[in-house]
Amino acid sequence: MRAAGLRAAGVALAILIAFAGPGVAQTPEPENPEQVRGAVTNLPLPRYVTLKTNEGNARRGPGLTHRIDWVFRRAGMPLRVTAEYENWRRIEDAEGAGGWVHYSLLSGSRSVLVTDAMLDLRATPLPEGAMVLRAEAGVIARLMECQPAWCRLNLGSAKGWAPKSALWGVDPEETFE
Repeated sequence: MRAAGLRAAGVALAILIAFAGPGVAQTPEPENPEQVRGAVTNLPLPRYVTLKTNEGNARRGPGLTHRIDWVFRRAGMPLRVTAEYENWRRIEDAEGAGGWVHYSLLSGSRSVLVTDAMLDLRATPLPEGAMVLRAEAGVIARLMECQPAWCRLNLGSAKGWAPKSALWGVDPEETFE
């Protein structure tokens, strides 16, 4: 009877290890999220990147032997990196789908996904600014800069400002030029 209990515990441990991926350290959440750094790159976690290619396989674990769970098919798509293991990055998209992808498929350039049904890009970072362009949900735009409440986007030949709350791919408190 005791051997059966130990076998069951061993199976549960093997399932837990397989789910987390080999050698992936699960770092507890610190009091200050800005202190979390990737073990490989020393870059902040989580952070946003973009998909370099028109196709990227997201695998169940960090390695080519792991099953492909998801295929991303949109170059420039914003993704959030949540963990690192050797040459692999655990990523997720705006809907939470993801897995492990090889770092060579990712770019440090930034883009955002429009989440509002219809978004008006403005000439200035003000609600009353002149409308430059209208974008539908799902449109991907290059991220140029972000202020506390607004981000400047490049969408083809048009540039304009959008409320940060209408975008996925930038943190609410994030600012940069």
